[in-house]
Amino acid sequence: MWMMNGRQPEALRSAFVQEGKAMLHYALIFLIVAVVAAVLGFGGIAGTAAWIAKVLFVVFLILAIISFLRRAK
Repeated sequence: MWMMNGRQPEALRSAFVQEGKAMLHYALIFLIVAVVAAVLGFGGIAGTAAWIAKVLFVVFLILAIISFLRRAK
């Protein structure tokens, strides 16, 4: 029931794609916050926001690669 003919149901695949988009969205938001904070001279906040953006982007890349590999089967 969970897997149909070796494929995931469309709703589950769609939810995974939406989660990946949200991860990339938040990574871009933290990047923008980091740039604005750096321009305004808030070095600590800029560094922290840039670090969070990097972590979210790496997690997004890992999830995207896993998704592509699972879809290739």
